[in-house]
Amino acid sequence: MKSIVFATNNAHKIAEIQDILNDEFRIIPLSEIGCTEDIPETSLTIEGNASQKAHYVNDKYKVDCFADDTGLEVDALGGKPGVNSARYAGPGHDFEANVTKLLKDLTGQLSRRARFRTVISLVTDDNEILFDGIINGIIINERRGSKGFGYDPVFIPDGYQQTFAEMSPELKNTISHRAIATRKLIKYLKENYEV
Repeated sequence: MKSIVFATNNAHKIAEIQDILNDEFRIIPLSEIGCTEDIPETSLTIEGNASQKAHYVNDKYKVDCFADDTGLEVDALGGKPGVNSARYAGPGHDFEANVTKLLKDLTGQLSRRARFRTVISLVTDDNEILFDGIINGIIINERRGSKGFGYDPVFIPDGYQQTFAEMSPELKNTISHRAIATRKLIKYLKENYEV
């Protein structure tokens, strides 16, 4: 089986991406290459953060890898939290606090339109390719569901009645922003990547 390094320490993301990849590729987590440090995410864009993470691991550990960054972009908030989605409520990755802040910031807003956007950066031999995935939907007024992570309990994708957190992982991993971007990555890897 082919394998490739995924430049993240987020166990939720690793599991989700591995589910999407099925048996096409095996994800090598950063711990397997000895990378335990926090990878910088200082860009002002989602694309920039994905690229920064992939280049960091490629440069320091000399391995082909991919990294992703995801943001929730809410129309009524001018695209926020966007690139700051993971730290919307402050430093750290406090999902509960982020959702609480989002719902508070949307109080009284008539428009609840939003989209999740994922960008994957694949870095191999000094070559970089970006893949993106977008899913549109709405933010509801209260949390529903216990699956998923992040903003999943308050996001309903267009065409569905359930939040991401109410969906089975199989359904979510078929339609999500991360799944869309990952399918593009898989197609490229299958056609161009030999391990």
